Amino acid sequence: MNFTRWSARLPRTQRRNAARADRGARRPKPAATAGGGSVPAAGGERADPSGRGEPPAAAPSGAAPPDAVPTLDGLSVHDLLGQVPALVAVVYGPEHRIAYLNDTYVELFGSRAPGTPARLALPELTELGLLPLMDQVLRSGKPRTVKSRRVTAAGPATTPGPRQADAAPGPGRARHGYYTFTCSPIEMAAPRVVAPAQPADERAVDGSPVDGAPVDGAPVDGSPLDGSIRESALRKGVMPEAVATEAVATATATATGTVTEPVRGVLVFGADVTDQVESAERLRAGERLQREAAVTLQRSLLPQELEQPDDLRVAATYQPGGTDAAVGGDWYDVITLGAGRTALVIGDVMGRGVRAAAVMGQLRTAVRAYARLDLPPHEVLQLLDGLAAEIDPHQIATCVYAVHDPNENRLVYASAGHLPILVRDPDGTVRRASEPTGPPLGTGGWLHTTGSVPLGPGASAVLYTDGLVERRDKDIYDGVAALERVFAGATGSPQVMCDRLIRALGITAEHDDDVAVLVLQHPARTGHDAELFHNAALELLGGVEAAPRARAFASGVLASWRFPMELRDLGVLAASELVANSLQHGTPPMRLRLRRTDRRLIIEVTDGDEHLPRRRRAEPVDEAGRGISIVATIASSWGSRRTPGGGKAVWCEFALPAG
Repeated sequence: MNFTRWSARLPRTQRRNAARADRGARRPKPAATAGGGSVPAAGGERADPSGRGEPPAAAPSGAAPPDAVPTLDGLSVHDLLGQVPALVAVVYGPEHRIAYLNDTYVELFGSRAPGTPARLALPELTELGLLPLMDQVLRSGKPRTVKSRRVTAAGPATTPGPRQADAAPGPGRARHGYYTFTCSPIEMAAPRVVAPAQPADERAVDGSPVDGAPVDGAPVDGSPLDGSIRESALRKGVMPEAVATEAVATATATATGTVTEPVRGVLVFGADVTDQVESAERLRAGERLQREAAVTLQRSLLPQELEQPDDLRVAATYQPGGTDAAVGGDWYDVITLGAGRTALVIGDVMGRGVRAAAVMGQLRTAVRAYARLDLPPHEVLQLLDGLAAEIDPHQIATCVYAVHDPNENRLVYASAGHLPILVRDPDGTVRRASEPTGPPLGTGGWLHTTGSVPLGPGASAVLYTDGLVERRDKDIYDGVAALERVFAGATGSPQVMCDRLIRALGITAEHDDDVAVLVLQHPARTGHDAELFHNAALELLGGVEAAPRARAFASGVLASWRFPMELRDLGVLAASELVANSLQHGTPPMRLRLRRTDRRLIIEVTDGDEHLPRRRRAEPVDEAGRGISIVATIASSWGSRRTPGGGKAVWCEFALPAG
């Protein structure tokens, strides 16, 4: 479709055409020369629009000549600097004596007597730290700038130092302000001779200047034509006597033909940047509030208190990035699964800010929900992978989900693109778990697998996020190797080990990334502690004698562990019901396992059938279906799960009395 024919009818088109015509009418025309030609216009415009060197077309007869471009020759230094909306001070000599202060400077700090050293007359420059900078400028001849210096409302404006006798102090600022000061080197021409003051009529008789204009037409008001700021001050009667005497002597030497050196000085220019500084501070305050909200959200979504398993000692730490860094999505968790098993989770959501923290919270909640299903680690990550893609298709996360089983003394894990787990043996040897067993969460379409690493009594393990080991100037696996060396020598409680790892790897409050560390220990118990942890197992071969053998075994073991009679009877009843359920619905091989810790008694029966039991209400006429209900009623908790080699495990727990 051709839009050209419709352009005049489009909205606001006529208004834009009128604006272009108005700008064209106001565009400056090139000024005509004395010879009738023209000069190029300002801004680099060419008199020859074609650029081929052809003479411009003659102006139509009767056309008015273009206006001449104005110049700045008629403006004096006082006219220029006096109207600048900035602080301007001109000083000269090694003592930085005052030569000129513009009106803005006087209004803020008050007027000063010309010729007075700045150290005495301009205390505000001392407070702002500008005098050493002015010395450098005078020596090096190069400009210097300091940014955003604070000028207090009740400071220099109320105590400005020596002033002229007839000058009132400046009103000062009504509020604090900020100025960026630039000190530039300048050279001022030496003042010319100044004749003693005479009456106007006498000067007219002997050829002296009349009404401020000498005979040769040079102005004496300090304009650039006479080349001297000091001469202007002298003619106006504001220069001290000593300076005036020096000026007269120098001017006399000039009049006699002696060449004088220019006077070196410094131009102090202070631009008011209060609005910019306050805007930047408001922006920083807003960023701080947003970061504090993200940190609060992040910390509230993390576990407020870690669960402490019976067989492990666990500690974790989280440190957000520095004040200039946005909060990330690092998280960790410890989940007790029952039957003495513990799930340990650590993850990192890519990205920063509140969004990353919110995604992290959803993933952590989902992990706890999936963990209650007591699924294998790789199946948990498969479920998380689909959920992460649903939460945000553009957001990915890395994660490690590991399960510790005290009966097997192993750490079974699945990793979604996360850094490897480090395990330290009792002899100090550090082993690195295998590479990630699957891609990050949120990528979709991949199958995760499960790996394992030994974690026997006396061993420790550390799970961490990339903020602990990643540096911008090094490979991330160099950081992992450094962590291995530090972890090999770390001792003490898990919390002490967390703190040592953080310090040894140089993590400070200004670190630019979030850091999460989770340390677990499987302590080797001896003495009295060892008496509180026992295991006993019985292989069930099936047949009618299996249930009586299980009851007799459970009764003998619980009696040897010196449990109270009531708890012993409940334990024997639970073991009998679980074995009977396995004999009726399961397949060989079957095993009864009893385990005690310092806090609970665990009874577990395994068999070769993968069908998980569920609790249901049995009807009065039903002959079966009451076993699991009885176990759930008498035990503190119960559950079931599928075992890695095929089959299932059904368990229940009894809390031990305190003391």
